[in-house]
Amino acid sequence: MVRHIKRREFVAIGGAAGIAGFAGCIGEDAVDENGNGGNGDGNGNGDGNGDELSEDEFEDAQPDEGGEVIVWHAGGTGGTYFPLSGEFKSIVEENSPHGLQVQSTGASVANVGSLEREEADFALIQNDIAYFAYNGTGLEQFEGEPVENIRGVATLYPETIHIVTQADSGIESIEDLQGAAINTGDLGSGTQVNALQILESAGIDDFDEDNGDFSTAADQIRDGDIDAAFVVGGAPVGAIEELATTEDIALVEVSGDLRDSIKDDAQWLADDTVEGGTYDGIDDDVETVSVQAMIATHEGVDDAIVEDITTAIFDNTDGLSIESDNISADSAQDGMPIDLHSGAAAYFD
Repeated sequence: MVRHIKRREFVAIGGAAGIAGFAGCIGEDAVDENGNGGNGDGNGNGDGNGDELSEDEFEDAQPDEGGEVIVWHAGGTGGTYFPLSGEFKSIVEENSPHGLQVQSTGASVANVGSLEREEADFALIQNDIAYFAYNGTGLEQFEGEPVENIRGVATLYPETIHIVTQADSGIESIEDLQGAAINTGDLGSGTQVNALQILESAGIDDFDEDNGDFSTAADQIRDGDIDAAFVVGGAPVGAIEELATTEDIALVEVSGDLRDSIKDDAQWLADDTVEGGTYDGIDDDVETVSVQAMIATHEGVDDAIVEDITTAIFDNTDGLSIESDNISADSAQDGMPIDLHSGAAAYFD
């Protein structure tokens, strides 16, 4: 098997090389020198508070008397996790004594590391990454090394897997990605994990892998530096929306027997559809797959704080503009892959 990797190798399934320097510090080098990364995790809607608050303002936390500064790790600034976390920040600070310090990160895998080291109190991650980490399986860096202190809070919304290309690229199916230059997402992100899973299941074993967050991927598509990019996030993803306003783009379909095969290999994936009209120039529905975004914490966070944060968010979901149709207390335990924190259980039970 030949794979031409432009940046350091990251093996999602059954490969030979892992994240260098991972032991004991999951995902630290998934973040660039400015603390930016991307998912994921995760994660691409630019609407909501992300347009109103600068990154510095996201990190500014002013708790009321009796409250705590809560460190909340999100994802890349071009994805859904970051602006959605900004909306959570506003809701929590309006409805509890606590202040949220929202930080941009490399998203899912990096955020698991932050929780394991107790550098973050809460984080957004994908449910598949949570399952792998908690059970010490699925990914080489977790194999036999379960992250036993992470706990679930709530699942949120489907994260749609987009495979983006130029409309005139000639890429019409996943099979056409053989030999292509592909941005598989930021190093250590859930996006990269999903991309490599899908490519392996589809038998794509010869490609140039590039890594970068969603905004970087959009620029690369626009400039013709890559042939395709994987972007995982609640549709519409802001970076793709912006790209589609200036470029003719297409989404590569994941459907039929291939989709069934991909789901057999990765059972946490579910059928999904990007509806026609979601992005400029894409009028027809595009079949694909998705994972689930979730809020996680670690067992060292006080029960009362977790219950306060959970209560503030899920009693006030009407204050959300991002993924507001999907995020609710009624569905917040659907697809929960790990044990709940007792503070979250106190709210949902």
